[in-house]
Amino acid sequence: MKAYFGPYGGQFVPETVMYALTELDQAFRYYRRDRQFKKSLAAYLRDYVGRPTPLYLAEGLTGKLKGPRIYLKREDLTHTGAHKINNTLGQVLLAKAMGKERIIAETGAGQHGVATATAATLFGLSCAIYMGETDIKRQAMNVTRMKLLGAEVIPVGSGSRTLKDAINEALRDWVTNISNTYYVIGSVVGPHPYPTIVREFQYVVGKEARQQIQKAAGRLPDVLVACVGGGSNAMGLFAPFAKDAVRFIGVEAAGSGIESGKHSAPLCAGRVGILHGTKSYLLQTDEGQISEAHSVAPGLDYPGVGPEHSSLKDTLRAEYVSVTDEEALEAFQLLSRTDGIIPALESSHAVAFVCKRASEFKKEDIVVINLSGRGDKDLDIVAQYLKEASHE
Repeated sequence: MKAYFGPYGGQFVPETVMYALTELDQAFRYYRRDRQFKKSLAAYLRDYVGRPTPLYLAEGLTGKLKGPRIYLKREDLTHTGAHKINNTLGQVLLAKAMGKERIIAETGAGQHGVATATAATLFGLSCAIYMGETDIKRQAMNVTRMKLLGAEVIPVGSGSRTLKDAINEALRDWVTNISNTYYVIGSVVGPHPYPTIVREFQYVVGKEARQQIQKAAGRLPDVLVACVGGGSNAMGLFAPFAKDAVRFIGVEAAGSGIESGKHSAPLCAGRVGILHGTKSYLLQTDEGQISEAHSVAPGLDYPGVGPEHSSLKDTLRAEYVSVTDEEALEAFQLLSRTDGIIPALESSHAVAFVCKRASEFKKEDIVVINLSGRGDKDLDIVAQYLKEASHE
């Protein structure tokens, strides 16, 4: 497996971590080809996660926008309610095969934390989840779910008290307990081989969608759309279409607006740097310090992005755009009312882009949106927004 995607990626980590990364790389190379490992993972994805997830023609949204035919890849229907479970099952199964006894992870929106706690419980391993204090308040329901599943939720009070800081603490834990601990990274970020490992475990999303759309429409889609924080749900959807003449559009969080400086859009408004062991586009100051990210969607509240996305941007294979908090919240409500589907705020960014740009598509165009998660976890955030909006 290659450690770089063009100039992006690599292993910018302390020497103490290199042994663990080498061990992980070797184990993944072996088990990704092991017949029994693949058979076991496929069975869990089918019988436990509920795969394949449907590809649904959103008739209500399509009719409302009077634009392209819009299909939703329903990752919100997986066990735990998001695409995250595809990756955590794969990595925790790998950890068990490697003889690790303890699982750690970071989480922002809480979906990766819940999925990791679920997989750890399933395979009988202890689990600790690092989560920023800000996100703990925003995602109280998911904190309760993690604790119910037996995980220790460790609050992180440093920095912005969000996802970036949770990753910092998880990395410190891993360095300290590297012999018996496996660190489950939740997105296509971090040092090699994590970006490749996560993409490969999320590949199932696009593989299914490719087969399903050909059966439903008789051809491949014109456009694939997915939200991008770290970028795992987008890479999972894009990767199986890499050699096809299909547009890739990744939607970042513009927060309060790019011009405001309060956003999470490193591909649209960032510069190249190094964060959490990998070289990629980042939000940073003129002095090279990491800037705080902002998004109403906790899972997009990250100042970096996966290195493969950075390569796709530079080579123009993918287009990256941004959507504001307000636009995402409007799309959250719209899809709920047109199709009876309450999307995660992260996924709402992808829906919002299609809503904004619907007039630019032809009616015969086919657009597939990765509905990466459901919105139960975000109801408190949305309720607060609606309450504040009603008082303005």
